Amino acid sequence: MTEVSVGLTTEELRHARGARGFMPDDEGLALTRVAASVDPSLGPLLEVGGYCGKSACYLGPIARRLGTVLFSVDHHRGSEENQVGWEWHESDLVDPETGLMDTLPFFRRTVFDAGLEDTVLAVVGESAAVAGVWSTPLSLLFIDGGHGDQPAADDYEFWTPHVAPGGLLVIHDVFEDPVDGGRPPYERIYLPALESGRFTEVEAYGSLRVLRSRV
Repeated sequence: MTEVSVGLTTEELRHARGARGFMPDDEGLALTRVAASVDPSLGPLLEVGGYCGKSACYLGPIARRLGTVLFSVDHHRGSEENQVGWEWHESDLVDPETGLMDTLPFFRRTVFDAGLEDTVLAVVGESAAVAGVWSTPLSLLFIDGGHGDQPAADDYEFWTPHVAPGGLLVIHDVFEDPVDGGRPPYERIYLPALESGRFTEVEAYGSLRVLRSRV
């Protein structure tokens, strides 16, 4: 298979583009490029918010090339904005037996179809609970979890301490102008990271913000 400029093969790119989710393709490609630049000796990659596996299809092949893995943390019950009556609700993701969102079967099938089961490792649980017992430094932390105030604040508080010195913090759906989108990723993750003095912004692409942890 031929390699494309972002570091994915044509087949890998086909899976990423065809996977269910809300990641725009240009931002997904930017994410792969950023991930390819990390030093894997700092630790594995981790994403907060797996949904149906789309971002994992962009990050997983890069993790494999780097000789490491991607952990995908999600409770798979859907974020606030995915629930019934909200803009981003998808009714076929509701388990008819429980009446609750359940994206895990869709995530697993996406990862399987992409041939990434040996590289993308699902961690099923509440973000803060998993982070509270996490001890492995991360070369890259990608936060694309719940977009409510408290979930975003929790993701920042509990996960960013695990970014290794020199590692990257990548935040999705950062909108400085309220007209463009919701505020929590901007107000509860991006701004606190900059104000902490620990992170320096190195790139902005669309709604992605890439920050590096100071050494």
